[in-house]
This record gives sequence, C-alpha cells and structure tokens, in this order.
Amino acid sequence: MIVAKIVGNVVSTNKADRLTGKKLLVVQPVDMVSLEPDGKPLVSIDTVGSGVGEIVMVVGGSSARQTELTKDTPIDSAIVGVIDSIEIDGKETFHKR
Repeated sequence: MIVAKIVGNVVSTNKADRLTGKKLLVVQPVDMVSLEPDGKPLVSIDTVGSGVGEIVMVVGGSSARQTELTKDTPIDSAIVGVIDSIEIDGKETFHKR
C-alpha cells in the first residue's frame, strides 16, 4: 500500500467494458513525512469517492482487484481509502484540513 496525492483525472471514451462508468484518477506517490512527490504518477481506479487534492491509500497488483467495485476488472492500481491523518513516531505529518 502506498500513500499518494490525487493530482488529476483521466477521461477515456474507448476502454474495456469492465471499466465503463469507473472514475480514473492520476495519483502521485508521496513521502509520508514531507508529502513531497516520491516516484512516478500512475492511474488508479477510485473505489471510495475521492477527488483531486486529497491524500489517499493506493493498492496495486492483485490487491487492487479485491474490492466490490474492482472484482474481475483489468486494473493494477486502486484507491482504497482517503487519509484523514498520518502520525509517525508520535509526530503528526499530515492532517486533513
């Protein structure tokens, strides 16, 4: 599982049938302490109603196909939670405002 910031949307009119009606978002992995970008952005399917600017939990691989919305769907990345806060070693590094 990674922590990422949603930085954009993907619109695709022609796609696999199982992706029809699914919201696709661009997520930028971030460092959990500084929230600075940490890696390349990727496209994830939204399973929790998240939006641009939010900090989220993202799973990849076969784990991405374990939600009701993504079962048997051709995806490799899914947003599975919106983060309210992050605390590391007793110090809060992120709090949703």
